[in-house]
Amino acid sequence: MNLSNLKPADGAVRNEKRIGRGTGSGRGGTSTRGHKGAKSRSGYSKKSGFEGGQMPLQRRVPKFGFTNINRVEYKGINIDVLQDLSEKNSATVMDIAYFVGNGLVSKNAKIKVLGRGEITQALEVHAHAFSKSAVEAIEKAGGKAVTL
Repeated sequence: MNLSNLKPADGAVRNEKRIGRGTGSGRGGTSTRGHKGAKSRSGYSKKSGFEGGQMPLQRRVPKFGFTNINRVEYKGINIDVLQDLSEKNSATVMDIAYFVGNGLVSKNAKIKVLGRGEITQALEVHAHAFSKSAVEAIEKAGGKAVTL
């Protein structure tokens, strides 16, 4: 042991600044808050979006349009995707669990089958909605479109 190794015992030295404990501490007087202004006052809390009295961004930017709270969002799956899945997994019945298991949708998503591509196998497809072209293509191939 030598002088370069010396250090105080654990718990003997405090790391936190002691603010407002007199002028001799170096952190007395204004207690590191500076002079005047809202930030020097007790009870001050910065409001989210406050820009120092300047008109805040959320009030400067124009609002327009309409958001329908009853809108139903569908996850679209095209017929060519169904064809690829049926060839890969040799499946004939495709329901919500099948789509979730193959990572196409999350378990709470609503599914709409769309008509892009061609289908050659007879598939029984269960979904929340179908486009007209998708129903035609599925039935033309000898399959069945089941709306949930």
